[in-house]
Amino acid sequence: MPSSQKAPGAAPGKIVAALLAFLLACTAGGIALAGLAMPIVAATGTVTTATTSLFDDLPTELTFTEPSEQSVILASDGSELARFYAENRVVVGSEDIAQHLKDAVVAIEDERFYEHNGIDPQGLIGAAFNNFTGGELAGGSTITQQYVKNLLIEEGRNSNDPELIAAATERTIARKLSEARTAMAIEKQLTKDEILTGYINIAMFGPSQYGAEAASQFFFSVPAKDLSIPQAAMLAGITQSPGRWNPLTNPDQAKNRRDTVLAKMYELGYINEQEFREAVALSIDDMLDISTPTNGCESAGISVYFCEYVVKDLLASESWGESQEDRLNLLYRGGLVIHTTLDPVKQRAAYESVIQHIPVNDPSGVEMAMSSVEPGTGKIVAMVQNTNYGTASPEDPNATTVNLNVGTDRGGGFGFQSGSTFKVYTLIEWIRSGRSVQERVDASRDTYSRDDFTISCAPDLADDYNPSNIEGIGSGMMTVLESTTRSVNLSFIDMATQLDLCNITGVAEQMGVRSGSGDPLMPRPSSVLGSNNVTPLSTANSMATLSSGGIMCEPMSFTKIEDQDGEVIAELQPSCSRALEEDVADTTTEVLQTVVADGGTGFRAQIPGHEAAGKTGTANMDYHAWFMGYTTQEATAVWLGHMEGNISMFYTTINGQYNVEVYGGLYPAMVFSTYHTRILEGVEPVPFDLQTTEGSDESGATILPQGRDNPAIRQTQQPAPAPQPEPEPEPEPEPEAAEPTPDPTTEPEEVPTDNGTTEAPAPASPEPPTPPSPEPPPGQTEGENPGQGNPRSGDTGGDE
Repeated sequence: MPSSQKAPGAAPGKIVAALLAFLLACTAGGIALAGLAMPIVAATGTVTTATTSLFDDLPTELTFTEPSEQSVILASDGSELARFYAENRVVVGSEDIAQHLKDAVVAIEDERFYEHNGIDPQGLIGAAFNNFTGGELAGGSTITQQYVKNLLIEEGRNSNDPELIAAATERTIARKLSEARTAMAIEKQLTKDEILTGYINIAMFGPSQYGAEAASQFFFSVPAKDLSIPQAAMLAGITQSPGRWNPLTNPDQAKNRRDTVLAKMYELGYINEQEFREAVALSIDDMLDISTPTNGCESAGISVYFCEYVVKDLLASESWGESQEDRLNLLYRGGLVIHTTLDPVKQRAAYESVIQHIPVNDPSGVEMAMSSVEPGTGKIVAMVQNTNYGTASPEDPNATTVNLNVGTDRGGGFGFQSGSTFKVYTLIEWIRSGRSVQERVDASRDTYSRDDFTISCAPDLADDYNPSNIEGIGSGMMTVLESTTRSVNLSFIDMATQLDLCNITGVAEQMGVRSGSGDPLMPRPSSVLGSNNVTPLSTANSMATLSSGGIMCEPMSFTKIEDQDGEVIAELQPSCSRALEEDVADTTTEVLQTVVADGGTGFRAQIPGHEAAGKTGTANMDYHAWFMGYTTQEATAVWLGHMEGNISMFYTTINGQYNVEVYGGLYPAMVFSTYHTRILEGVEPVPFDLQTTEGSDESGATILPQGRDNPAIRQTQQPAPAPQPEPEPEPEPEPEAAEPTPDPTTEPEEVPTDNGTTEAPAPASPEPPTPPSPEPPPGQTEGENPGQGNPRSGDTGGDE
């Protein structure tokens, strides 16, 4: 680009030598100049070797790195989520650049552009004379030469090569001669319009705007093809010195520069007198309509956390780019188009479902996160949380950049205690080992020694354990099916002692469950009731495994990456494998449907007109509440709690509703129902097609021997079978007395927890209001629920 600074005492001999070289090249009919370091100037700046050939054949093949361009991340429907760039540039074709801008650039930068062959002898003579006489330093470079220079600079930036940038900008005769030689070669290979279009796309048209399209959108909020005469003149004038002619910081100087361009356009006949006068009469303020570009995921709105997940997924993926550094450079400079799995309609439904029940910055301070996955593909279709993206402040105390749905390797945290949702994996291992869900297990035993547990992969984790059932519910013998429906703690501990805990955590991992830290799940006795910290996305993925009949697919956030030429550089297919036999998965689904049915702990998760299955979960002291479930079309996990850590949700008012306790069957289940009801509205129901281990011979299902009679069970876990007494009819439940209001002057009673310990609940505020009764499930009148009067109103069984 021409420069306007004073010449720093240029040596006359060097200027004359350069001028002679350029003139000789021009008079030779366009034959190329000598190589990069043509020795025409000695230390004194005079011609030293008259016999040195100044000409050589021009290169026939020229290759340059494509200009750095914005990359864009798209949702699955093609709508834009975010853009990324190191240089704010959008490359456009000639047809998308206004002719006014092309005329303005030629007028002010290189008026003989359409006449020369890459170098302009007349311009060189004027520039040399001006420099020699001490005027403003002028390079005499043509648009083609400036295009060459910008391409070399861009190549250095894209390859992170400062030496290449320095070589492209050094003030030497050798560099100018090489630039001229390349310019002449380009003129032989490209048309004038192609050269002008390339230059307009690569040059700076503002202090942070590269190329005319980005600058036009920034300064005027219009595409480059719609630029008016004064707008085009202003942009064309900026390129000489983007800082000096910046209309935002120097509007008066910018107007003078614009008017200079307009005068040149009028002089050369690009505009008539009336157009000139109307253009110069327009003020800079009247021209500007600033649209500040966004760079990065913050422009993704409610999808910002998903967008950040995609970026981390991209950088970690070996499907494209040789290294993470290469992938990062391509993301910010490569002009990529990245197609993601996010369904914008479902994303909106997910976000609105969450904030309907747990508003952003609710006075309770609780957060909620939710992920949904497509069974059979692993595609993440929705990922939301009720927090604003950013740094916490007094005005927005819950703002965070942490993605509560995922682990630390994808911008998340360490996960949250899963509570009784983890019982699902004990149930699966129970079924997988050949046992029946109709087998009766002990829901009373609350004392276990370390010898009661088999932990083959980590024997040192065995320990004495004293679990409890919530409120004493669930004593006696009951079937595994009933224990799951009512989420009874002690039943599952009894089941676990007949299994290998390593198999329980192992099957969870096979189904996709991950800890937030990325460490393996710990098969401690307490893990049966949910002591491991897991992530919502991974638990949703495990539900997708059940929905698909036992096929686990790795979570997918993007499907395809295209380069700036539209070529596909990476295309991902679902990565799936069988984690469970189909009949095991189907039997589990059949059982988990009872959790969502009337009388189950998750009845609030019901979806009118559609079948659903799932599991509730609540961690110690109501630190965390969960619901994870699925239909045939989609699997979802919802977490509720405090992202800061284990903070009890006892006696909490959420969204204006006072709660003695907050558990998985309440808000998480309701959000699941709200979301799935919305996305399935108008969709034909698709029932579960189940082949279970509990079927009859006539049904064609596999029939496995039940319980300890199954020969597949390990011998070490086969005590002599004892006759099972016939179950006695259960007495009708007696009416429960209303729960007394906690007395703040006395110590609260200790309550049992998921992990078998006893802890005191948080003290209640004086005379808390009585929580309103939840709306009863369909077909059940208020008061019929056996759990009514329990702090976990609506829970028909033990701890979730």
